This record gives sequence, C-alpha cells and structure tokens, in this order.
Amino acid sequence: MSKCLAWLCGVLMVVANGFDEIRAEGPSEVSQQKTSELDAYWIRVSQSVGEGDFAGYSATCHPLGVLVSGVKQTSYPLTEALAKWKEGFEDTRAKRMKASVEFRFSQRLHDATTAHETGIFRYATSRDGESSISYIHFEGLLHKSEAGWQIMMEYQKSIATEAEWMALETKRAPGK
Repeated sequence: MSKCLAWLCGVLMVVANGFDEIRAEGPSEVSQQKTSELDAYWIRVSQSVGEGDFAGYSATCHPLGVLVSGVKQTSYPLTEALAKWKEGFEDTRAKRMKASVEFRFSQRLHDATTAHETGIFRYATSRDGESSISYIHFEGLLHKSEAGWQIMMEYQKSIATEAEWMALETKRAPGK
C-alpha cells in the first residue's frame, strides 16, 4: 500500500511540475494568433452592430446557433433572434437610431477551431434623444470553419453592473 501511495505522490508531483512549466512558458505563438483572430471576430461583431450591417452580423452567427437567455429563462435558435433584431439593424443603418456593442473578457479558452469566451458585453442604443445602456454577463461558444469564426451558442447569463464592466477593463479586446 505504501508503495502505491509513494508512486501516486510521485506522479502527482511530476504532473504539478509540468503544469508549472506550462504556466511559466506563457501563451504560445499559436495561442496568441487564435486570440488575435478572436479579437478580430468580436471587433467585426461590434462594427456590424454600429453600422447596422445585418448581413455582416448574421455572418458571424452559425446557422445552427442557439441563443440562451438567463434573464428571460429561455433558449431558441439564433436565426429567430436575428429575425427579432433585424429591425434594429435597419434603423441603425438608416440612422434612425444609434447602436453599439463592446466586449470585455474574464476568461478566454480556445484551440485551433473552438473557443469558449466569457465576459460582459455593453450594448448601448440611442433613439429620439433617449439612451439605454445594458451590461450583460455572457458566454460565447464559437467554432472556426472555412467561413471563419462563428458563434454556436450565445449565453446571455445575467445582468451585469457598470462596476463589473469596469473591473474587466484590462482584459478587453483591442480597438475598444
């Protein structure tokens, strides 16, 4: 029994030392490249919203994607969400309203073709002198294919505060 315990302790020490080495190396060049690609994805999403580019925004969503709303306690296809949001895009394009979205992240996990992004988005609108700002905790599950990065699942978890948003300032995507 004590031989097994000694062996197990030895294995755990090797594994723990391996994790320390991985942490010491920092993000790999491949990882940094994928993070840059994902940053570009979120910037494209933000630009599409700000310009009222419905087709551009739709292209960032996977055709089989799902929207999950923790606030509304519901889940439905992203295609249905897009149909609901289309009028807002058209109004933005026609300059009847202004809209913007920004993203900040608390955790970013990815490999070559998958990503799980966690953070807060800030969605702001202005129409007829009335402004609205919403902060939402979210998770995004993305997949990269020949079409590029697309969101498979957007989980709008819960309402966030401006203070929580500000706390993520150092982890925001570039260009914001």
